[in-house]
Amino acid sequence: MASFSVRFLGCKISHVDAHAVRERLLADGHEELDAAADVAVVNTCCVTHEAVTKSRKEATRAARTHRRVYVTGCGANLSGDAFAGLPDNVLVVARRIEETPDFVAGDVGAIGCVRADARLDRVRAFVKVQDGCSFSCRFCVIPLVRGASRSRAADAVLDEIRRRVAQGHREVVLTGINLGCYRDRAAGYRLPRLVREAGSTPGLERLRLSSIEINHVDDELVRALRETPTASRHLHVPLQSGDDAVLQAMGRRYSTGTYLRRLEGLREEFNLTSDVIVGFPAEDERAFENTLRVVEEAGLTKVHVFPYSPRPGTVTAADDPVPSQVKKERSARLRAASHAACLAHWGSKVGRDDVVLVDRPGRGYGDDYSPWLVPESAPVGELVGVRGAAVSEEGILAA
Repeated sequence: MASFSVRFLGCKISHVDAHAVRERLLADGHEELDAAADVAVVNTCCVTHEAVTKSRKEATRAARTHRRVYVTGCGANLSGDAFAGLPDNVLVVARRIEETPDFVAGDVGAIGCVRADARLDRVRAFVKVQDGCSFSCRFCVIPLVRGASRSRAADAVLDEIRRRVAQGHREVVLTGINLGCYRDRAAGYRLPRLVREAGSTPGLERLRLSSIEINHVDDELVRALRETPTASRHLHVPLQSGDDAVLQAMGRRYSTGTYLRRLEGLREEFNLTSDVIVGFPAEDERAFENTLRVVEEAGLTKVHVFPYSPRPGTVTAADDPVPSQVKKERSARLRAASHAACLAHWGSKVGRDDVVLVDRPGRGYGDDYSPWLVPESAPVGELVGVRGAAVSEEGILAA
């Protein structure tokens, strides 16, 4: 028997992929330890240069304390020498994501199936329903490291959701690289139908979408979310830029007009959050000002800001004219605007009731993914009723 640890960097998809390796190793009879394990699995991210740097550091750190380190995930499939020069006990697993758990487990070696069902290590369960992307945004490396869009069979997805609920997970998050591309053509499923049926799983309290592209926020999906009682009132819809010329240069397939029109009427019902890239090669000061304006007009309450970072193999890999100091200054301005919008949204909760899923001592999230500060006595993993009393820099204070 080997002991192992698993860590991940990056998005919810990275967490799901890391857990797939974890679950397979547990099924083969190996023991999970927080520290001093024989084997470490580091599931990496490569969406920015900083993410790759952090992934390298994590792998190097693990190599000092583990006999064997497996570097998996998006970064492992990045072309070039991103992970060259690591210690000899580090193995970079440059394989299709679906093949990685079997490869790592096979290399570690099985001792017999003694644990066939491993509970996720988080309060909410992330269930991947789709992977890969068949679009070609000029800045994005994900299609190169994850391949074309593909979907899981609806039966397999619904079976996993039932299993996670039976394990005690009160909330399920449907995840995918391009979630709106979900298709099970043989069984007649698109994402709206999957939302309806997943949301009706007995025992499930809350269903959430991880991220959805604006082109997929259509009437059918919105209707499914509204008519599914367990569906949360939160939509994370990447914007990337609020300037049409920049969007065109990025290879995005929508305009700011489309973005605003699709979200019109939803801001009173859904908490809307987003991603924005700052300092893309085509972005000048006027374009950035347009982004600030669109963020405000769309009613976005939280923006994840990513300074542009050229990615190897992409169309814009050799194009990075915006000075780093300008990126830093623009990022700070957008983060400040986002924080102000957050505080205003949280303030609207004062004096109102909500239900919070407590995911760690003293903290949790409401139905619309607003952060709450709850009493330390609130049980982790449970849904608790709260009333907003005040707002702090970290979230809404529960009475």
